[in-house]
Amino acid sequence: MRPETIAIHAGQSVDPASGAIATPICLSTTFERAGDGSFSSGFEYGRDNNPNRRSLETCLAVLEGGASAITFASGMAAICAAIESLPSDKPQRLVLPDDMYFGIRSLIDETDIGRRFAWTAIDMTDLAAVEAACSEPTGLVWIETPSNPLIKVADIVAVAKIARQSGALVAVDNTWATPLLQKPLELGADIVVHSLTKYVGGHSDVMIGAVVVKADGAQAESLRAIQKHKGSIPSPFDCWLALRGLQTLPARMRVHCENAREIAQYLAGHARIDAIYYPGLPSDPGHAIASRQMRDFGGMLAFVVKGGHAEAMQVAANLRLITRATSLGGTHTLIEHRASVEGPNTMAPEGLLRLSVGLEHHDDLIADLTCALDSLG
Repeated sequence: MRPETIAIHAGQSVDPASGAIATPICLSTTFERAGDGSFSSGFEYGRDNNPNRRSLETCLAVLEGGASAITFASGMAAICAAIESLPSDKPQRLVLPDDMYFGIRSLIDETDIGRRFAWTAIDMTDLAAVEAACSEPTGLVWIETPSNPLIKVADIVAVAKIARQSGALVAVDNTWATPLLQKPLELGADIVVHSLTKYVGGHSDVMIGAVVVKADGAQAESLRAIQKHKGSIPSPFDCWLALRGLQTLPARMRVHCENAREIAQYLAGHARIDAIYYPGLPSDPGHAIASRQMRDFGGMLAFVVKGGHAEAMQVAANLRLITRATSLGGTHTLIEHRASVEGPNTMAPEGLLRLSVGLEHHDDLIADLTCALDSLG
């Protein structure tokens, strides 16, 4: 089946009790035992499993082409679980992108993850750097593509090949591309990580994360144990919202991609813009690889305003339709000055603004950007 059909039907069926087409929300924390003490429904306790969670995990696993999906209370909980589930027979060392999501850097700097795991950060688009990093014993190579906020594109096939030769596992954060635009497991990854809060939820109203494994085995069992025993589970309602979001994801991604493409082309020719980061532009360094491994180029872009910090902040302040806010992947177009958010470890230029392009009409978004850029004089 095609992704549009999978998103609506996988893990979902008409409710046998009521005939409801929409999956009911099951809030029960405990489930009845049969007379022999077994759980004939397959559910025992809410922390172990839940019908809404099972539906979401089934649908997500099928969309990603994985064996299983394991959901968590947030994208960061999913990231942490993916790292902690690294098998003990693998070197406890991580190879990370130098422009890693700043939440991972905070996880390393401010929690025990940084003490338990050795790590190094490299330019993941430089295959020589990947080879050099993997020449030391490595347990996990972490790829973010497109990256945040520089929208760099890593070659999943090439990086996975290097990692495999060194005995390392490969994780890909597929939040920005979603399973509709990119299939990392088909390109050599072992696990895929999502902040479902973003494009999958799609409406900026649910916080939830997931890890999808290519094959069941020790790591999948470890992820399930982390989910169950550490208790960072999504609520039934969160799962219901994310599953509803999956149903419209194919249609929404088409609009996100179309809008981003139009805005990128507009900004690429603007006199007030020093640089634009968007792999859909033929001039972008990641265009060739993105064309190979993605079905479209996504709804995220970043641009650098000439002048620097003050000018970028002035542009953001003068927007009237586009909203100044953190996060991405929702219906509203959001803009953010990433250097201010990320602090001293940021790789974002002071003039960079990150744009999560929403579902408004691109003509209206371009008009808003035009007025804001014109305010610079």
